[in-house]
Amino acid sequence: MSLILRPATTNDLGKILDIVNHSILHTTANYSYDIQTLEVQTKWFEDKKAKNLPIVVADLDGEVVGFGSYGQFREKIGYQYTVEHSVYVVDNVIGKGIGSKLLTELIRLAKEQGYHVMIGAIDADNAGSIAFHEKFGFVAIGTIREVGYKFDHWLDLVFMQLILA
Repeated sequence: MSLILRPATTNDLGKILDIVNHSILHTTANYSYDIQTLEVQTKWFEDKKAKNLPIVVADLDGEVVGFGSYGQFREKIGYQYTVEHSVYVVDNVIGKGIGSKLLTELIRLAKEQGYHVMIGAIDADNAGSIAFHEKFGFVAIGTIREVGYKFDHWLDLVFMQLILA
């Protein structure tokens, strides 16, 4: 088993799209309802690159099995040192340390780029993701009750914070 973390390329967008769409259709990790198109995913990719924001893929024996990225937390200039991240891993490799490697790399890159805080916004019912983030030092800083709606029920959103420096 050979795992490589590397910057995403346009050649990875099809697999990234598959991972995102699986999350949309089957989980509350992503509050979207409708699957994305390759055109939307390409615009997302180009926007990240234009803003010098990383997209890191986990390549396992030549196949993309996960990715992570971060972006601006909020638009106002006062938030310029805060980013919100996402990490996605395909179901069949969850629990094998790939998500940990991706998050470790995102934290390293955020520090390198001079960011001060990373935020994770996690569905409150996703105890696994909350525990995962706690292992990295993220702290739950608040829950917004019934802010989302998916799969015929209201969803609470937990904000977790890691102060980088």
